[in-house]
Amino acid sequence: VDEASARASGSVGSAGIPGLTRIPMQQKLAADMSTTAGRAQAGQSPVALSVPALTIVSHPQPQRIGERLLLEVLASQGRTAALSRNAPDFSRPGGLMALPLGDPFLSRKPVEFEPGPRGGLRMLVPEDGTQVRVANEPVVGGREFSREELSDGVPLVLADRVVLLLHLASSFRQPGVLDLGIVGHGEGIHRVREDIIRVADLAVPVLILGETGTGKELVARAIHTSGPRRAGPFVSVNLGALAKELVAAELFGAQRGAYTGASRDREGFFRAAEGGTLFLDEVGEAPPEVQAALLRVLETGEIYPVGGHTPVPVDVRLVSATDAHLEARIQERTFKAPLLHRLAGFEILVPPLRERREDVGLLFLHFSRQELEAMGEGGQLTTSDPRAEPWLPAALAVQLVRHAWSGNIRQLRNVTRQLVIGSRGTPGLRADARLEQVLDADAQPVPGRPLTVRTGEEAGDGAKAPRRKPADVGEQELLEALRASSWDLKATADWLGIPRPSVYVLIDKSSLLRTARDLSPEEITRCFHECEGDLDRMVQRLEVSKRALQRRVRELGLSGG
Repeated sequence: VDEASARASGSVGSAGIPGLTRIPMQQKLAADMSTTAGRAQAGQSPVALSVPALTIVSHPQPQRIGERLLLEVLASQGRTAALSRNAPDFSRPGGLMALPLGDPFLSRKPVEFEPGPRGGLRMLVPEDGTQVRVANEPVVGGREFSREELSDGVPLVLADRVVLLLHLASSFRQPGVLDLGIVGHGEGIHRVREDIIRVADLAVPVLILGETGTGKELVARAIHTSGPRRAGPFVSVNLGALAKELVAAELFGAQRGAYTGASRDREGFFRAAEGGTLFLDEVGEAPPEVQAALLRVLETGEIYPVGGHTPVPVDVRLVSATDAHLEARIQERTFKAPLLHRLAGFEILVPPLRERREDVGLLFLHFSRQELEAMGEGGQLTTSDPRAEPWLPAALAVQLVRHAWSGNIRQLRNVTRQLVIGSRGTPGLRADARLEQVLDADAQPVPGRPLTVRTGEEAGDGAKAPRRKPADVGEQELLEALRASSWDLKATADWLGIPRPSVYVLIDKSSLLRTARDLSPEEITRCFHECEGDLDRMVQRLEVSKRALQRRVRELGLSGG
């Protein structure tokens, strides 16, 4: 990413867009997530779950783009989650303010979400409630999504006014990770921030990997500003943009007369970065002789200017980046394996935009604000009128989140500029025919499959999966099915499509699960009193079969079970 792109992606504070900090763990969820933690000693960190979440991509009040709702009850308790005009509340991760969607054109009758087979999810839409579309397909009755589709992200359009992305998110994050000037709340970007914090104060070289346009220079700048060299210079060099015959002189400097046209001494980028950080982008494009010189400076801390014979010591933190497959280039003998090993003292992988679709709306808002403020029209992105027409139309928002973004954030920034400037003087954004064609190309398929609304016993029958071999059921799938079935073993067997006795066998073999007989009398008694004798609450906390737990409660003479 070039320097201008890094600035465009990084000036978060002035734009007022909060970065990812953390999602607080609610006490209820911490108590429910006890399958693994139940065996651990008290005081261990909570166990993170991957739970369904809803993130606002477009809203009549644009400042609300990026707010999120975690559907924790689906993963931790196997219960239904409801969404309507008035509840529940959305907020920015780590933010204090929380508000419902609040659009008066949405119904008070809720859209419901319930666990589906094998980690999937079902969405139930009431006939006389809010009109819902998945991408551009209307939903009648309901729709079912696989876990893979949830992982990719599912765009939901409510009443053609509010666009949400249904996706997976972590239920818990360690506190203390700042936004570092990087826009986004997605899991991939959160991991990048954690990696930056881990390595920023160390002297090891860092290799940043990622596709073109993902923001690798922004990551390098965050490493620099988060480390002890922040007061020193940050020098960025794109090796792919330098003439091959001048790369060595540009990097290491040159003495006068060292080559034709060298009429004076040249300092070089290494000495320009003295006491700070040198960022080498597209390091895979370095010529063989430059690779050898880079290896030497990494091993000795000294450079030889072109035409010089005396080594010059340098004190530089080296951060490099590439979108090339360096291992393949080593096999082709165009890149030196020892250099890769030296450059990659620590690796950071920056995810492509298509793997962090939940950040598309927030990034779009960030770039839009920059463009509008440059034109003196930043007020368009702040309104308190819930009846206003959405500035980002629903159809366009869906196109943005479904597009594959081969150029990643750089491409999104350019599309944003095209939309904002092309819509100048109009009340909302609009795409011309050419841009419509670009956005529709290589779009994500419409996810999910139609589903009819089920009630009562029909819902139970509909949850049965095709018959399978018990050996095909993994531990994590078994755990998710038990949670989704509220630890009812018959319902779990139907869910997984295996005989009920096989569920007992799988539980006994599992390293993640325990049975009621594994519980100590002290643990059962303590949980009984903390849950005030509510057996359902005890089941959710202890995560064991309700019938078996009820027998243990009676055996211990506890009343109320």
